[in-house]
Amino acid sequence: MLDPKLIRENPDLIKKTCKQKGIKLDVDKLLQIDEEKREILKQVEALKAEKNKASEKIAQLDGEEKKSAIAEMQKVSEEEKKLIPKLQELEAEFLSLALLVPTPQSKETPEGKDDTENVELRTWGELPKFDFQPLDHVTLAEKCDLVDMPRGAKVAGTRSYYLKNEGAQLEVALLMYTWDKLIEKGFTPMIVPNIVNYQPMMGTSYFPGGEEQAYAVGVERVRGEGVESDNKYLAGTAEVALTSYRSDEILSQEDLPLKSCGWSTCYRREAGTYGKDTHGLYRVHQFQKIEQVIVCEANMEKSQEMHDLLLKNAEEVLQDLNLPYRVVAVCTGDMGQGQYYKNDIETWMPSRESYGETHSCSNFLDFQARRLNLRYKDNEGKIKFCYTLNNTCIASPRVLIPILEIYQQKDGSIAVPEVLQKYMGNKKTIDPR
Repeated sequence: MLDPKLIRENPDLIKKTCKQKGIKLDVDKLLQIDEEKREILKQVEALKAEKNKASEKIAQLDGEEKKSAIAEMQKVSEEEKKLIPKLQELEAEFLSLALLVPTPQSKETPEGKDDTENVELRTWGELPKFDFQPLDHVTLAEKCDLVDMPRGAKVAGTRSYYLKNEGAQLEVALLMYTWDKLIEKGFTPMIVPNIVNYQPMMGTSYFPGGEEQAYAVGVERVRGEGVESDNKYLAGTAEVALTSYRSDEILSQEDLPLKSCGWSTCYRREAGTYGKDTHGLYRVHQFQKIEQVIVCEANMEKSQEMHDLLLKNAEEVLQDLNLPYRVVAVCTGDMGQGQYYKNDIETWMPSRESYGETHSCSNFLDFQARRLNLRYKDNEGKIKFCYTLNNTCIASPRVLIPILEIYQQKDGSIAVPEVLQKYMGNKKTIDPR
């Protein structure tokens, strides 16, 4: 959520940002409601002030004069009561629209309609060259008995899977390696709730607007004679729980930045993506992820420093795995509503003959903090909204695609990346069965 003052003073900028990020919002209507709301609020506050003044006066009166003053105050109270419902209605209407207002992106953000117009910033690593006909990750997984997608679909529907044997070990090894790396860097490790309330989803800006991508849990259940609504959701990232952890709290500047990493199973419906990137393990409904989240002071230089740190951590993991990748600046049309600046990391996937997105790194400034009421007291005693940032440090099974395909051998075996071997009983290769 943006500062309402920023919206009032920059309506053209907000309209432009809505267009760039593909958000449908009647900004003029929002401003009109805001003006009406503030006008009625002034009237309500004036009536309250009049009541308070009258109360002080009444305490000093008696007899008919007191009765008359009380009657006048009752009239003021009736006026106030008439205005309160209208004020509440306008406040609710304003909030429903204000929650759709996007953050204006940074000057470094390229303008573009979708991910095809993201801008490559740099690459790392050499693309693999094979002296044999390489196989894709699905064929490799079948030969080595690492993944069972047919039975996954039988049990849980399309885009579901079982990881088994060394496939399961490899995923856990990846997560443990990343987990240990971030802990060594001073990040607080957390196993977070996967089932969350509406407020954290709204606070991290997944709602409203992203409901169709989330699995709702127990929306309606029969209980006795009535119907009970849980109003809970399966989170698509640990970011939701990590960023919401300190919601409605006032931190001290000395405690910042807060750096945490969350290990969670993630769930996404992937609505509207049928037929797109659905081969194998690229786009699935359930996956595991290590997410980094930083809460820092409201300082642009500090937030950039934290963004660079998050991105560096993710790049280091890929470099340790010796997986070629590129870093892109995400364009306006591919950004989320609240993102100020965003980078994606795309890892080389031989079977796709291209890079595929495996990581993202986002700076939200105070957008999420305003929704979550996440604040801090600075060294001068002023209360300010924090800045928040997050990054996917590793997500599986998607990252298994480049590992299986790049590390495949001529005989159909798969070499285990050196940094993961200790997590897999010092196994060096995964052999066909």
